[in-house]
Amino acid sequence: MNKPWRILIPEGLYAKLHAHLFPDDRDEHGAVILAGVAETEHEVRILARELHLATDGRDYVPGKRGYRMLRAEFINDRVLKARDERLVYLAIHNHAGTNAVAFSGDDLHSHERGYPALLQIARGMPVGALVFAKGAIAGDIWISDSCRVPLVGATIVGRRRQLLTPRPSTDSLRTDPCYDRQVRLFGDRGQDILTKAKVAIVGLGGVGSLLAEILARLGVGHFVLIDPDRTESSNLPRLIGATRWDVAPKFLEETSWGWLRPIERLLSRRKTSLARRNIRRANRGARVQAFATDIVEPDVVEHLKDCDYIFLAADTMRARRIFNAIVHQYLIPGVQIGAKVNSDKTGTVGDVYAVTRPVTPESGCLLCSRFINPAKLQEELSSEEERRVQRYVNDEDVVAPSVITLNALASAQAANDFLFYMTGLTKENASLSYMYFRPLHREVSWDQPPARNDCLDCGRSERSRFARGGGKSLPVKLPRPRFHS
Repeated sequence: MNKPWRILIPEGLYAKLHAHLFPDDRDEHGAVILAGVAETEHEVRILARELHLATDGRDYVPGKRGYRMLRAEFINDRVLKARDERLVYLAIHNHAGTNAVAFSGDDLHSHERGYPALLQIARGMPVGALVFAKGAIAGDIWISDSCRVPLVGATIVGRRRQLLTPRPSTDSLRTDPCYDRQVRLFGDRGQDILTKAKVAIVGLGGVGSLLAEILARLGVGHFVLIDPDRTESSNLPRLIGATRWDVAPKFLEETSWGWLRPIERLLSRRKTSLARRNIRRANRGARVQAFATDIVEPDVVEHLKDCDYIFLAADTMRARRIFNAIVHQYLIPGVQIGAKVNSDKTGTVGDVYAVTRPVTPESGCLLCSRFINPAKLQEELSSEEERRVQRYVNDEDVVAPSVITLNALASAQAANDFLFYMTGLTKENASLSYMYFRPLHREVSWDQPPARNDCLDCGRSERSRFARGGGKSLPVKLPRPRFHS
């Protein structure tokens, strides 16, 4: 109850709602949002899933005590749906104004009369109301008859991040002079947004290492780093800031003496530790949470649920599967990044490319784009013995070509997309297509990701995880059962 409450709204849903509430007739209009909810370490997030527009004169009618009201039948149908699907019910209307808004006395009295009854119907799920101005939002969220909380604001998630609050901020901003040149691009407010931003980087190899350095120098204030691996000598040409002192001596890597392996592990620095060192050198005030494990661990996933952005620079199917699920279930945008050199057994180079694949709640997903291979996913979930029985190729024995310049192409584009998204500079009609950089041909190509209504991640069926928050399980590794004597 001491945590702030915020609503996250997908860009497309917000555009439909805004057009309905503000058709330039200077009148009041109504709607309902049904939403998932997620409690994180720092705040409670309401996740807008469904929009139900109220038709003027039929669903939104003259009020008995106030100006307008939603009809009882319209309310009842939506509250019952919210109850059955364990969603939050939010009644919506608009007021005049631009940058500030608040509930009227009639609004608050109607909440006090009606919301205790709605709470009983909702059976434990919160109910509430939102009021919008053209550039502002206020909320009154009821958790129980005796407990209600205000909404601190809304985050619109899409091509660019928009922040709505009940009234304009009066905070005075003092930017560190070292950021003077970049502040000239996006202003003190933009630098403050980056300082307060929380990002995750999954995979701290060649691409992730570059991202950690770039984002730290931009002034990002909070990092979650995830990678189970340690540094090897073959990583040195691609890991930013890595030195010979960060890896075990060569003879330890090549030895067949098993008893020397623990020494090798002790002498080789973890990739998360290397990235943390680089971040702290670039931004001494940054908070860094490093997890030398896989993203499939439930405890690690908990730290992703209140991120503002997720960078996926790991190329396992399990990592892609969980990343894709989090983006759509918790409405957190992100990007999958990589570089690839295709060559045959003779060493002949075919295609060479670096790619960034933005994944937002409404831009399609990796499942729909078939970038999550079910066979490879099943292989990764199998034990080593099961792989041998099924004669799977051991991918760890296949050494793929990799160079830092390709990683730089992908990481720079991904960091730019994040920067302009967070500061709101991205154009309204900007493309969310996947970008492929092919340096052999000096070409850039785009691929529009598809979306399926029946997709279990990005679809809107009752079975989908879209905006469900804590109401649905993520496809993570199940914790081992504990047996007590």
